Amino acid sequence: MIIPMIEQLLRRITDSSDQRLPEPDSRLALAALLVRVARADGQYSEQEIARIDRVLARRHGLSPEDAAALRHQAEQLEAQAPDTVRFTRALKDAVPMEDRDALMQALWAVALADGGRDAHEDQLIRLVSSLMGITDQESALARQKVQQD
Repeated sequence: MIIPMIEQLLRRITDSSDQRLPEPDSRLALAALLVRVARADGQYSEQEIARIDRVLARRHGLSPEDAAALRHQAEQLEAQAPDTVRFTRALKDAVPMEDRDALMQALWAVALADGGRDAHEDQLIRLVSSLMGITDQESALARQKVQQD
């Protein structure tokens, strides 16, 4: 579990290509961020994948097939992106502050999809909430809403 993460980090550090990743639009940024949260604990379960597809379908009015295609594209982008800032920047620019609670609920829904909390997922969500201008208390409320549903 930790070894693949280290190998991936080493590949990113030693990659000599100067290819810059394109800035994602807000739909792709959210999908990539959901994938990143799901992968944060070193597990990428079927429950998390299904939850990502449901979140994307509901949020963007997509068919199940289109949601899966967006997730697949996001999986590729997430694997190549060295940081989380590019995703949060795209969302912060596109989503008004009053609508960011729904984004936090989506992130928590994916993080909790496999039945438990993980320190790596918590840490990533805390970083994202900070970058998006969301307080720890607001994030906790979003998590509680997800847990109640």
